[in-house]
Amino acid sequence: MVNLIRKIFIKDYENVKDKKVREKHGLVASIGGIIVNIILFGVKFLIGLLAGSRAIISDAINNLTDLVSNIVSLIGFKIASKPADKKHPYGHERVEYVTGMIVSFIIIAVAIVLGYTSIMALVNHDVNVTFTIASFIVLGVAIVGKILIGLFYRGMGKAIDSVSLKANMQDSINDAISTGAVLVAAIIIYFFPSLWWLDPAISIAVALFILYSGIKLVMETTSPLIGLTPDSDFVKAVLKDVKSHKGVHGIHDLVVHSYGETKIFITLHVEVDAYVDVIESHDLIDNIESEIGSKYGIELTIHMDPIDTKNPEIVILKEVVAKTLGKFNAELTFHDLRVVKGSTHTNVLFDVVLPLENKIDQKLIIETLKDTISKLDSKYKTVIKIDNSYIH
Repeated sequence: MVNLIRKIFIKDYENVKDKKVREKHGLVASIGGIIVNIILFGVKFLIGLLAGSRAIISDAINNLTDLVSNIVSLIGFKIASKPADKKHPYGHERVEYVTGMIVSFIIIAVAIVLGYTSIMALVNHDVNVTFTIASFIVLGVAIVGKILIGLFYRGMGKAIDSVSLKANMQDSINDAISTGAVLVAAIIIYFFPSLWWLDPAISIAVALFILYSGIKLVMETTSPLIGLTPDSDFVKAVLKDVKSHKGVHGIHDLVVHSYGETKIFITLHVEVDAYVDVIESHDLIDNIESEIGSKYGIELTIHMDPIDTKNPEIVILKEVVAKTLGKFNAELTFHDLRVVKGSTHTNVLFDVVLPLENKIDQKLIIETLKDTISKLDSKYKTVIKIDNSYIH
């Protein structure tokens, strides 16, 4: 069903890397949400007033906040599609994350208000409810409507990998659960009026659930703004394609910067044979940048690192360093090993890459490597630089 809607309302709907296509997805999803939430708010608010149910009225107000969230998301997608300018040379796509975060804060605010009013009603016995069969029907239809719009958000959000739409999807599912709880309470009170306290009690429970979901969503939507580790499958695919080119001897120092789903910058170092003509190696790098950049829709910048492929001394040193690091941790790697001979000593230089959140003693690693290498030749002076890995 979602793909049918996409096909009808979105031209070139499968080209989700295109900014205009992403904007259109956000527009269609937001308008659908606005229509559904206007209807649900109006009907539930009316039924809540007639029944005198604080739970139904609160649930209706929750739909009103969803309406505001849809409008915020709509504005966010519109701003995110703006081209780069002098103040924002990387574009505006991160605005989508900001709108997702705003939606999360709205969810938290609603939870606090619902929780407070429900507690006051319970404490003051301020409850006088009269449910009818019509109330049950409206609540049942509302649950189905929220589930359907949630699935709609899920499909649209999955299609364009949108944090904002995924936040709206979670909010819709939360609404369906909260309305379901209200419906159960309403049915019980209908048959057992003495259990009036279930109405505010269920509202409190729903508020706590919504609060938890809102806090969780805040964490999920702020992470891309802080800087997430790139998707491992994506990184593996890029590295595999780079390594597939003849003349590439190794890759290191890969860094991925994301300014949105369609604005990704990657920098990395590619090792090439130092004995190959520099013009030929440079041409190889240019071809890789162009090919991989076009294939994945990324801005790829490669630094060319010439390595000595004929020096047996380097081969021995690499084996020793790899074996020594392996004793500490299998995840430890190194690169850029080179030997620079002088009149009094020989410098052995390389970088050691440490995984993030490691508990390895850096000082001990450096001292062990220096001691091990010096035993090979007393003239060796080891210079080690510690790097951190930005990918899994």
